Amino acid sequence: MALAKTSPVRRAAKNVRRRQLIDAAIQSIAKRGLSDTTLSHVSKAAGLSQGIVNLHFTSKENLLNETLKFLRLEYEQNWRAALEKADDTPANKLAALLRSDYQATVADDKKLAVWFAFWGEAKSRPVYKKISQERVTDYTETLENLLNDLMNEGYYQDIDISLLTKSIVAMADGLWLNILISNQEFNRQDAEKVMMQYLKQIFPHHKNAFL
Repeated sequence: MALAKTSPVRRAAKNVRRRQLIDAAIQSIAKRGLSDTTLSHVSKAAGLSQGIVNLHFTSKENLLNETLKFLRLEYEQNWRAALEKADDTPANKLAALLRSDYQATVADDKKLAVWFAFWGEAKSRPVYKKISQERVTDYTETLENLLNDLMNEGYYQDIDISLLTKSIVAMADGLWLNILISNQEFNRQDAEKVMMQYLKQIFPHHKNAFL
């Protein structure tokens, strides 16, 4: 007997519900943290029954895993879209890649709080660590390639590209933390300016790309 196919309308409705619940999970985690977030909190924030949460995710742990996967995918889509829009030069693409970290899509206070909540548990939760590492795998490779292209184009000397790549990734995470804990005294625009200032010092021949 042939299996019944799910209609496009039902699939769309399912995706909408899942997104509602993930958005509600982000809201709850940002407010309460991972351990104090419950399926009841999520269902109430989404305006849905707890049975709907169980239907889509079966457990709190599955919901948390899918929430982190959603943030990882959103982060990747954000920086890839920024690269596609950038002028096709190493400096402009590098600037676009690093500026993308401070767009509201990925760097609002709630999402930053959720990222750091998961990172705080990553040592004891291998799945959180794995997904968090995946967030920067392709990003880091792309960053290193752009840095190498820019170094060759500008004939820059004595730059360890591997170390520079690691330092930029670490700096980006640190700037996210400053945005999160600064109580609005340090915002996304400030963070972007700090990163661009750093790039101007490293690559002075291309400073116009980092204004």
